[in-house]
Amino acid sequence: MSKPVLVLKFGTASITKSTGEPNEPVMVDIARQVAALHPYYKIVLVSSGAVGAGKAQIRDYRGDISQRKAAAAVGNLLLLNQYSRFFSIYGISIAQSLCERHHFANRDQFLQLKQTYEELWANDIIPIANENDVVSNRELKFSDNDELATLIAVGFGAEALMLCTSVGGLLDADGQIIRQVTHFDERIFSVVRTEKSSLGLGGMASKLTFAKLATRMGIRVVIFGLNEPDSMGKALRGETGTEFSPQPTTMSARNRWLGSGSLAVGQIWVDAGAVRALQQRRSLLAVGVRDVIGEFATGEMVEILDEQEMTIAVARARISSATLAQQLNQQNVEVANANDIVLL
Repeated sequence: MSKPVLVLKFGTASITKSTGEPNEPVMVDIARQVAALHPYYKIVLVSSGAVGAGKAQIRDYRGDISQRKAAAAVGNLLLLNQYSRFFSIYGISIAQSLCERHHFANRDQFLQLKQTYEELWANDIIPIANENDVVSNRELKFSDNDELATLIAVGFGAEALMLCTSVGGLLDADGQIIRQVTHFDERIFSVVRTEKSSLGLGGMASKLTFAKLATRMGIRVVIFGLNEPDSMGKALRGETGTEFSPQPTTMSARNRWLGSGSLAVGQIWVDAGAVRALQQRRSLLAVGVRDVIGEFATGEMVEILDEQEMTIAVARARISSATLAQQLNQQNVEVANANDIVLL
């Protein structure tokens, strides 16, 4: 029987010191715990910390974009060397996987990434993924590694997505960990504290945003910490951290990819009638479109917004934005086929 996929994400604050240098004892413990899970899962480790690890090598570091890219180029090597050294204790080899947003936006490129990971897993090698900060630009970069980890988890149909945080889980107003979240509502997001570490990009709000997406795609999400022995195993067993229950889904692998990994380049604002039609799994017609935002070509991905400007779906456009703008409110003009629409 094929082993299930497990995606583990470690943020900068989890694996580095306050100075940004890799925290070796923590990384040693990560290797030990991951090695214990390795026989039972196909593991992807998503690791932040490259910029923090490399910034000491950049003279007069101020944190501007070019210096961050240079620090990442240095820091990625330092981090991977550390991981390689610590995993080798357990006879486990690792591989570096530097990802960019378009690797998930393009279906062919994503399938190539998937084939590479499958080959690594077949040889008992753990891929360690990170954004390719050296070349990623502001428009097409991941918001943070929480997003990268989520896209990998959804794209590979992971059994679980585990997001490590320095606070050990989602905290309530009294600072206590909320153990179980079965659905997302305003109460859940209202307890989020806005502070984040000085070294990282993400925070709890980011983790909740992507936990919500992953659970909608049928993936169990756990936010946990490394502040107790065997924390990964305990979190997987539901004994520590915050567990977010997966929602039932019958989405195909292609539709999961459409709903999570695709890079939307424009937006289509629709009326209430179009929303009802989409909910009934019908195609989107121009007669229900109120406005077109941005420019997109035939075949590109777009977000579909309701009258409250909330994103309700993503879709592959059958016509360009220019053509759609000329044909607004026309009958029998198909903007997106039902097979290419994923409700969110």
